[in-house]
Amino acid sequence: MAIGKEVRKERIMNRETGKTVIVPMDHGVTVGPIKGLIDLPKTVDLVAKGGANAVVEHVGMVARGHRRYGGDIGLIVHLSGSTSLSPAPNRKVLVCSVERAVRMGADAVSIHVNIGAENEAEMLGAFGMVAEDADHWGMPLLAMVYPRGPKVDNEKDVENVKIAARVGAELGADIVKVPYTGSTVTFKDVVAGCPIPVVIAGGSKLSDEDTLKMVEGAMKAGAGGLSMGRNAFQHENPTLLVAAACAIVHEGKSAQEAMKILKGKA
Repeated sequence: MAIGKEVRKERIMNRETGKTVIVPMDHGVTVGPIKGLIDLPKTVDLVAKGGANAVVEHVGMVARGHRRYGGDIGLIVHLSGSTSLSPAPNRKVLVCSVERAVRMGADAVSIHVNIGAENEAEMLGAFGMVAEDADHWGMPLLAMVYPRGPKVDNEKDVENVKIAARVGAELGADIVKVPYTGSTVTFKDVVAGCPIPVVIAGGSKLSDEDTLKMVEGAMKAGAGGLSMGRNAFQHENPTLLVAAACAIVHEGKSAQEAMKILKGKA
């Protein structure tokens, strides 16, 4: 592997644990300026203070949203998108290049692919092209791969998620993000079938306890960390929520111990 990619991976992962806590903030393209993303620099500072390893942003927000005044945090530039107003919102298209992400100072790039969608072939083709460019530039690639489409009844079904994770590895990603299957036992099967780090998606808004239990379950299964958006940046205290998640991911704390951190009692 190119030394450049190894150097950059250290900026988006914990060097000691080899795990990562990522906070995606690319939702503005899909759903607009939602709560938590209106003042992006402030939110980036809050999650950085909590110990997040990286954030995900679209290229136009890097200059306007990645300015920070607190701790350092890795930058992942997202290369694909679609809006909630689209007649086919599962159809992700490339909206940025790896080369442009390099110019913007990115530590990694990410793409979104919905396997099972009607334009799956187009998205897989784009995935392959991005993986090749990322290799050329020594840029780590995070692939967000979700089972979504007419033949997918349950995107969290373990058989579907196993395919999603394996697609990420097979096509050249360095990290793959997939839905959590709901249990440690089933997610172990996902991890076992994927030779690259598998991080879980935070999913829909959950209670604090359910969020931390999900993180604990995934880590017990061997996950490489998590990529948690709304559950982090829309929390009443993003710093403490991220700190609690980091305690599970990087320190092996239980959800119960992490709740004490969230409540300011640890």
